[in-house]
Amino acid sequence: MTEDEVRGSGATASDVAHADSPVPAAQAPAKNPPHGAAGGLVLAALGIVFGDIGTSPLYALQTVFSINDGAVRPTVGDVYGVVSLMFWSVTLIVSIKYIGILMRADNDGEGGVMALTALARRLYAGRPAGTAPIVVIGILGVSLFYGDSLITPAISVLSAVEGVRVAAPALDHLVVPAAAVILTLLFAVQRFGTGRVGALFGPVTLVWFAALAAAGIGGIVAYPGVLKGLSPTYAIGFVVGHPGIAFIAMGAIVLVITGAEALYADMGHFGRSPILRGWFFVVFPALILNYLGQASLIIRHPDAVESPFYLLYPDWAQLPMVVLATAATVIASQAVITGAFSLSRQAVQLGLLPPVTVRQTSEHEGGQIYLPGVNALLYVGVMVVMLTFGSAERLATAYGVSVTGALVIDTLLMLLVARMLWHWGPWKLALAAVAFGGVELTFLAANLSKVAHGGWLPLLIALVVFTVMTTWRRGREIVAGNRRKQEGTLSDFIDDVNARGLPRVSGTAVFPHPGKETTPLALRANVEHNKILHENVLIVSASSANVPHVPVADRFEVDHLGYDNDRIQHLAVRFGFSDEPNLPEALAQACATGALYPGTIEIEGASFFLSRGSIRRTRAKGMAPWRKVLFLRLAHNAADPAAYFGLPVDRTVTMGSPVEI
Repeated sequence: MTEDEVRGSGATASDVAHADSPVPAAQAPAKNPPHGAAGGLVLAALGIVFGDIGTSPLYALQTVFSINDGAVRPTVGDVYGVVSLMFWSVTLIVSIKYIGILMRADNDGEGGVMALTALARRLYAGRPAGTAPIVVIGILGVSLFYGDSLITPAISVLSAVEGVRVAAPALDHLVVPAAAVILTLLFAVQRFGTGRVGALFGPVTLVWFAALAAAGIGGIVAYPGVLKGLSPTYAIGFVVGHPGIAFIAMGAIVLVITGAEALYADMGHFGRSPILRGWFFVVFPALILNYLGQASLIIRHPDAVESPFYLLYPDWAQLPMVVLATAATVIASQAVITGAFSLSRQAVQLGLLPPVTVRQTSEHEGGQIYLPGVNALLYVGVMVVMLTFGSAERLATAYGVSVTGALVIDTLLMLLVARMLWHWGPWKLALAAVAFGGVELTFLAANLSKVAHGGWLPLLIALVVFTVMTTWRRGREIVAGNRRKQEGTLSDFIDDVNARGLPRVSGTAVFPHPGKETTPLALRANVEHNKILHENVLIVSASSANVPHVPVADRFEVDHLGYDNDRIQHLAVRFGFSDEPNLPEALAQACATGALYPGTIEIEGASFFLSRGSIRRTRAKGMAPWRKVLFLRLAHNAADPAAYFGLPVDRTVTMGSPVEI
């Protein structure tokens, strides 16, 4: 068998085999804030969570009446039917499915398709069918979400800035450059954290929803009969009377629920309660009022279908609304960006992506994080999409396919979780499948016609993400299996070295390792090649807790591994999500508290040994050659655990045996 060894590339067996372990990710805590803090969280949640779904009035109704050269006409019957479909779609999918049901299915406080996948996998662990199908479903769902993540910021900001065509047509040529500058600034401020961004955006969003509601009320007062559109009979009548037109309309009506998945994914940033309050007390009423107001305008002035949102406001208010709408769509993009941060971290925890740099941006909220690598990739992707399509109208042709696919995936995982976690009976599962899945599959079918006209873009993005995740997952399984064979069990290793009576050299050797079941490759390599052991050998495993801080007295657990006098110990260290995961500092604390041999272990001069053997690409079966190349590139860019744990550069040694793939 020939081998192609990847040397010096940074692609290491430790990062791959234990991708979910060497760099512990913070978990979101259960939230039970005091009343004042809860109000602040609601306001901050308005500035992060609801931006995407909250800006749908800008383009949703306008798109319905513009598709297929006006197949949906601005008549009373069609307007009532469309508004009824919008109202009940939002009620069923967002209010009931996501807010009412799915947000109760969190994974340590985190939401989104990855959290749902992790929860389902845990519930079905040990079953004969295994959990592999569940993981594949979850990968497909998050892949579709990433496809949506690149389109939402572009279409949202463009649709707002394009309002100048109504208020000041002479500025039309500045639309794309202005949108590019706005998006650049948005991605630049992500490093300050979602809490600070939410505090800045929250009041702006509150003004936005107030403006939506005020304009909507004005339209309703001008034509109170539009309230009839809230009756489900008009939706049913529209579908039965014009099934073909209704099906076409569903391809655009889905725009009123875009952002529901991002809303769920952002739950880890603020918790369920602030999102629930913000939705039912502010967002939901404002959206419905505005849709009704636009509908009344179209009934009174059919020509207003060209721009019902801006024409709902008086002339003097249109330019200020362009400014406010632009700010609101920036916030819409924020909802998707923070959702992508949460899902990416969860994907790392599930072993579906290589370790990435995660920066905690809040002292109190475990879900408030910043991922610089993901932020950079999103920015580049969004800019390419926006400059390629150039207008919100053209982007609308690409919008909807990935969104509706993600909705269906969430429903499927929800049914799996409901069966095991909430013990739903067959009739209840069937009812939910028909009510949610039936509507969402209709949305998906209606949007498939967009594939040839731009809908291929989010599907292509989803395909790339799906390929990356499945490649990393499969490669990691192969490397982990081969690595475990080389590591061997730690208990057998310790029995062997104690029986051999190896010479001991002065000093302390620290071996970061995910657990105490297997032997660190660096420790095994040191014994096999140097035939020595340090006077003190310490195997350290770090994990994260779902609290901001773990008291020093409760942070450590020591295991002497069967021998009380061989000075080979295992130390488990628990960090809170706001604790600095500095291993040298933690070891000094362990000595000071007496968890380790007090006064005998010299941590200040200790040497740290990282098990980072290179990965060899071979011709062994299990993965296609091109996927092995992709896997090695992903491993090369994995986050460095030495930097994450604050290990001293001058006292850190990297060693280990090569591992094959």
